[in-house]
Amino acid sequence: MKTFPPIVPRWIPAFGMMALIFLISSRAGDDLPNFLSWDFVIKKSGHAIGYGLLALSYLYLMEKNQRRYWLAWLMALAFSATDEFHQSFVPGRHASVYDVIVFDNIGAAIALLLHSRFKSRSSE
Repeated sequence: MKTFPPIVPRWIPAFGMMALIFLISSRAGDDLPNFLSWDFVIKKSGHAIGYGLLALSYLYLMEKNQRRYWLAWLMALAFSATDEFHQSFVPGRHASVYDVIVFDNIGAAIALLLHSRFKSRSSE
């Protein structure tokens, strides 16, 4: 039986989140659901949650790296920027620097901060 190097399984959550984000952002504007008066809140919360999970999956990937929190945060923001650029080519969608700077950034930062706090408390 063929075995994979130890790093390969750690990429699975990150690739899964990147694929999910890419697929959602590939939907044309007309195909997106409208949540009426809650539309803004739900969609921007989705940004924060999605990029929070992506940052955590990057953190999981870099288990033994000393700078892993910063790297996970930067990687999530880099993917966010490239995904917003990708959206500029999708009919009915547009790229938003505001989404990257505010919602994706805050989602990634909060998820990593919570992880850091929980980890430090569980190791006491």
